Amino acid sequence: MTVGNSSSPLGAEGLIFLIGYMGCGKSTKAKQLAHRLECPVVDLDAEIVAKSGKTIAEYFAEFGEDGFRNYESEMLKTFDYPKTCVIATGGGLPCFFDNMDWMNANGETVYLQMEPAALVSRLHNRQKRPLIKDLDDEQLLDFIKVKLQEREPFYTKAKVIVDAFDLDAEQLEEAIRKKN
Repeated sequence: MTVGNSSSPLGAEGLIFLIGYMGCGKSTKAKQLAHRLECPVVDLDAEIVAKSGKTIAEYFAEFGEDGFRNYESEMLKTFDYPKTCVIATGGGLPCFFDNMDWMNANGETVYLQMEPAALVSRLHNRQKRPLIKDLDDEQLLDFIKVKLQEREPFYTKAKVIVDAFDLDAEQLEEAIRKKN
């Protein structure tokens, strides 16, 4: 399937899922890549907010992490995606239920990998991020190291793994194209 031009990196499914830890640039890179490929972008967190009428933090506060992860998985699997699009996922989404396997079966998965210290430097506005809102930089670094160790087995199931530090949309497209 092609989008915009015959050299598009999109696979037969037409969906590209960007995964990775919070702060790695999934939402930003999804917009940039979608623009390059001339296709729509879907931000699953934004869709959750729109459908539920609650911010992610409010949803966590009301239903807890388990409630959020159930809703997030349901949104992933039931959303009416455009035929071709780039999807930004939440950082934890690949690590629950069979979400990672589902994404791999339904599209291209791209892990935007980044070192813990780089992630800390990018996570300034923590109030909107329920899991880290009360942490200082040192605590956040320790938290990220632990969480990445837990999540790496899921993230590394991605079909494409790229270093997201200083990654631009052209480099991202090229990495996906090399895989195909």
